[in-house]
Amino acid sequence: MKNHFISKMLIFALLSAISLNKVKAQKGLPSKQPFTATINTSYPQHLNFKESMVSNLKVPPGFKTSVVASGLGKPRIMVLSDNGSLYVTRRDVGDILMLTDKDGDGNFEDLKTVWAQFPDVHGITIHDGYMYLASSKILKRGKIGTNGMLTDTSTLIKDLPEGGQHDNRMISFGADGLLYMTVGSTCNDCGETNKENATMLVMNADGTNRRIFSRGLRNTIGFDWHPQTKEIWGIDNGTDWRGDGIPPEELNKIEDGADYGWPWVFGMQEVDPTREDPTGTTKEAYAKNTKPAIMTFAAHSAPIDFRFIGKTAGFSAEFQNDALVAWHGSWNRKNPEGYKIQRIHFVNGKPASVHDFFSGFLSADGKTRFGRPAGIIIDKKGKIYVSDDENGIIYCIMPAKS
Repeated sequence: MKNHFISKMLIFALLSAISLNKVKAQKGLPSKQPFTATINTSYPQHLNFKESMVSNLKVPPGFKTSVVASGLGKPRIMVLSDNGSLYVTRRDVGDILMLTDKDGDGNFEDLKTVWAQFPDVHGITIHDGYMYLASSKILKRGKIGTNGMLTDTSTLIKDLPEGGQHDNRMISFGADGLLYMTVGSTCNDCGETNKENATMLVMNADGTNRRIFSRGLRNTIGFDWHPQTKEIWGIDNGTDWRGDGIPPEELNKIEDGADYGWPWVFGMQEVDPTREDPTGTTKEAYAKNTKPAIMTFAAHSAPIDFRFIGKTAGFSAEFQNDALVAWHGSWNRKNPEGYKIQRIHFVNGKPASVHDFFSGFLSADGKTRFGRPAGIIIDKKGKIYVSDDENGIIYCIMPAKS
């Protein structure tokens, strides 16, 4: 594991006057108060997957886990079709795979490419017989045939904001039939020039009538609707280069018209000590009009997917309103965090506690890792699939009695 300790003053200066119409995003002015932080870079050593490593993985009592597909490169986000086929995006290759369990043994032994040459494709969902796919700039869809392949493909949008540092578009349809999409910031910490960056967007199924649903979300990737309240919840990635402890990763209840504070405010309406005041006001005054996080987590844990379990076969009522979050794992804190799936237990529509659900990828001493969870998809028949985009594995977690 490599450890580098860099102590530096996070005092930012505007070096030259550059017209905003010539840049995609501009760094903010320095804070009036100097801020000092120790910045750590810590990479647990990557280990190639071996079958014996499965025994290191931990799930709650009454559950079991297994490998159901391997050798997939860097699988990211997944969706299940009605016939049980598992579709997965591969952002680095720019394609979508269809995995099928032909013999019913629980493993996906058949693989087909259903869409190729779709650079940085990430988000995927199914609605009314169509598969929807999103890259940083483009939204497309294709009709799903009886053989699972895609036909009648079309481009719905090709002018989404620049991806920049955060090009992980996620998409999902609400019960209202509208398509929701998270759009990250182009940067770690900047003044965005495109109002659609660092937002959640909502639009018609054909991509028309697009508007900003909520803003101030630096990089919310996974989001989902609570099974009971039907409210939208999502996990936001906090800003880097502030030290090991701040800002935290956030669980937010995402509301129409709400502002969640980035780049000036984070967590429970805390102001970013490194940032200048917003135009015409102060950070403290601005924070009062933002929505605070409902729950916070260790900084730099890097959340990717987020799904509610809902009514799933073999799961007790205790789990039905709970959510799962995939922590991809930190790279910029002294003691690594993440590299696991956690369960967020909800009581009366609100998060109450957090429990490890699928862990063991990170060694106890934090020096090595053999996986980074990315995508989560839940089969209502009782299976939870998790993609590992580092070793190219799809895992299945299910009740042991299934």
